[in-house]
Order: sequence, then C-alpha cells, then structure tokens
Amino acid sequence: MNKAQLIDAMAADAGITKAQAKKALDSFIGNVEKTLKKGGKVTLIGFGTFSVQTRKARDGRNPATGAKIKIPAKKIVKFKAGSNLKKI
Repeated sequence: MNKAQLIDAMAADAGITKAQAKKALDSFIGNVEKTLKKGGKVTLIGFGTFSVQTRKARDGRNPATGAKIKIPAKKIVKFKAGSNLKKI
C-alpha cells in the first residue's frame, strides 16, 4: 500500500474526503518527525513505538576496494511493533 492508497482507505473508513484524510495523515507524519527530531518517542498502544537510537562510530571496509573506512556515528529511527501488530 502506498500513501495515496492509504489516504483513500482512511477517507473511506472515516467517511471523510480524501483532502481531509491527506491533511490528517500529513499531520500525523509531521508530528512524529518533530517528536523524533527532539529525541522523544511516539508510542501507539497496540500498534508500536517509534524512537531514535544512536549508532556508534565503527570501522568498515569498502566492498569494491577492500580499503578500511571510518563509518561515523549517526542517529537512526527505530520501530518496535506493538502487541496487536505482532499477532499478524
């Protein structure tokens, strides 16, 4: 399912227009992004939790040349499925 199909499904389920469903989905995505950028986490009981983790710097290898490279530390978004989603 892509974003357009999700908007169509949300509009049909909620009995709202596609424009309203798009606005609601965009608001949800925007608020999740803002919260994660601040270092917080978003928990939706039964669905799952979005959080930010820091991946440590490490050494790696260039697969083409075999040369050693430094991989810098970075933040990544993690999703842990909730109980309802795990049942699928």
